[in-house]
Amino acid sequence: MPLEAVVVLIVVTVVLVLLVAVLSAVAAVLLARSSGAPFPSALAQGGVAFGAALTLLALIASTVAGLTR
Repeated sequence: MPLEAVVVLIVVTVVLVLLVAVLSAVAAVLLARSSGAPFPSALAQGGVAFGAALTLLALIASTVAGLTR
């Protein structure tokens, strides 16, 4: 596989991982606020969701990258 294709694949993977992590954090904050949680607590829940999604998606991406070698 050419180097340019690998770089494009890595960039696309990083962008998609960040997008899913941010969207899950926003969804967690909105759900917490709609259930009546105070704003700092909702932000903390969003931060936990962001970290969990980022960790899980990075693990999946690294596994896929390892399988394609």
